[in-house]
Amino acid sequence: MAKLAISENISPADCEKTLAGIIRVMVNKEERVTDPDLKPDDRLDQSLRPVSLADLIGQNQVKENLEILIAAARQRGEPLDHVLFYGPPGLGKTTLAHILANEMGVNIKITSGPAIERAGDLAAILTNLRAGDILFIDEIHRLGRAVEEILYPAMEDYALDIVIGKGPSARSIRLKLPRFTVIGATTRLALVTSPLRARFGAVYRLDYYDQPAMQLIISRAAQLIDVTADGEGIAEIARRSRGTPRVALRLLRRVRDFSQVRGNGCIDRNCAMEALNLLAVDGLGLDDVDRRVLLAVIDKYNGGPVGLSTIAASISEEPDTIMDVVEPYLLQLGFLERTSQGRVATRQAYDHLGKKYPVQEKQPRLIE
Repeated sequence: MAKLAISENISPADCEKTLAGIIRVMVNKEERVTDPDLKPDDRLDQSLRPVSLADLIGQNQVKENLEILIAAARQRGEPLDHVLFYGPPGLGKTTLAHILANEMGVNIKITSGPAIERAGDLAAILTNLRAGDILFIDEIHRLGRAVEEILYPAMEDYALDIVIGKGPSARSIRLKLPRFTVIGATTRLALVTSPLRARFGAVYRLDYYDQPAMQLIISRAAQLIDVTADGEGIAEIARRSRGTPRVALRLLRRVRDFSQVRGNGCIDRNCAMEALNLLAVDGLGLDDVDRRVLLAVIDKYNGGPVGLSTIAASISEEPDTIMDVVEPYLLQLGFLERTSQGRVATRQAYDHLGKKYPVQEKQPRLIE
């Protein structure tokens, strides 16, 4: 601390204040309560995860397909076919991987695309798998090209090709692997290369949950964590959860804290509304970042069309954050439209924010 103060010609006290401010900004940026990405506090929800398909709420079409997949594999006495789940974060891709392992009675090894930096890392994981085991790779679209080349024969032929030596004396050895299952999860299916995507026998999309499913999820979680909540309180939390179970469980914890400190310990509608309004989460689940995106399009650029990078720069956010986290839900609500010229705010967005819609309506040409 003293070294920094001398080099910047400021006092240690001022230096401490500066660092505290930086840390406070970083913490606030990471503590967006409606962010569907996994956070440290969310690891407390592991015990709330369903362990079987019978316990899983929602995603009925995916659940039915998986029931058939599991039953067929059991009858043949074979491992599951390779499965790829895709969709927005927080919808249960990791949970489904654990459910498949439990239903098949096998072990599951968990890793992620960014964690496998070298081909040797993947080779070490593959050689430790036993027959029928499941290898779950989160964010599989971020695998390196060299790692993918090792994964292709492993998924298709259950073999591992290793090159020993260098130059003219180099030779290739093929090691046989037990039959195993790869389950991949990604939030951006378009970034999964075609050769890798073609090796998955089953590809399923997870969609946002509807209101009844969200209420059942929150009600089940409230019982498991021993929280008293009535139907109206649960419905209020469900309405503001953006159709995402991870967000719903996070909001439930925050409302529980509020009811414990400022209420009577029971989550009713008024308690839920006060707590969520304090968190700046409105009736449709929009938070401050969502509203800043919409207001930037409406106020600064007359409702659009405007490019994604321009929106990101105007509100000091990363374009990837807006595209992967903010935009999917706004598109789901019909508040934004993607056109060939850029993003356009719809009449619903104007009405929700209390803005007057322009008299001359735009007719944007939607991207096919």
